[in-house]
Amino acid sequence: MNPRIPERMGDTGTGNDGATGLIREKALIMSGYGINSEMETGVALLRAGMESDIVHINDLIAGKQQLSEYRLLVFPGGFSYGDDTGAGNAFANRVRNNIWDDLLEFMEGDNLVLGICNGFQILANLGLIPAFDKTYTRDIALMPNTKGVLECRFVTLKPANETLWTKGISYLYCPVSHGEGNFSCSETMLRHLEENHMIAFTYCRDDMSPAGGEYPHNPNGSVADIAAITSLDGKVLGMMPHPERAMEFVNLYDWPKRKEELKRAGKPLPSGSVNMQLFRNIVRYFGE
Repeated sequence: MNPRIPERMGDTGTGNDGATGLIREKALIMSGYGINSEMETGVALLRAGMESDIVHINDLIAGKQQLSEYRLLVFPGGFSYGDDTGAGNAFANRVRNNIWDDLLEFMEGDNLVLGICNGFQILANLGLIPAFDKTYTRDIALMPNTKGVLECRFVTLKPANETLWTKGISYLYCPVSHGEGNFSCSETMLRHLEENHMIAFTYCRDDMSPAGGEYPHNPNGSVADIAAITSLDGKVLGMMPHPERAMEFVNLYDWPKRKEELKRAGKPLPSGSVNMQLFRNIVRYFGE
């Protein structure tokens, strides 16, 4: 299943949001019961210049499609298996019990893995992040939000370190939609993450100052305002916010206000949002 670009009102740019053509490499976007962000993720990648296939985990298990045919693996957002046994836990077990060897082989290649929201929880359960060694034990957790409710709101993120994922990004502005996004780890693990420059994005205020753990800038209580981390080798990114759900300028929470400000300043209205840079960075990595 290949996502195609829908018509975009007022878009006078290229069809893939600035990309001049499609790269040869292709992404596999995982699907399964309860996952609900496959199409948005696929469209965001396509606009950045990378095609993808949306593949149900059962088809991978049955051998109908092979992970080795792809260069990017995405675990998108949603509530896999209803999160009935813990957020992302059942899906992680399906992966570990059925396609683990294929996944490890994939990880040994020059490939990338992205987990968004529920995908971040899956990666954490699998031990694919932070992955300080190759035992893939669970060293971090996404705990229930400190407010005890599902958080659906826009947040501002700033890069904490320069990684292949954060190049050219000054900030991201995108929604969260989770009940268990409270990034938690030991003090020792936090120190390791900081020393190895593995924190990719942190929650911040609109003026880019640290959230300081304060709600709603930090929407879930994550330690050190952490919104996203990478694996030790940098090839895996797990993040709680949803850049794919705000790929358009008109997807932004305050787009009417921003539109008026741009019009009064005599500036053109953008088609894509700042969040598209994350997906363009993926394409750039494979194009270099």
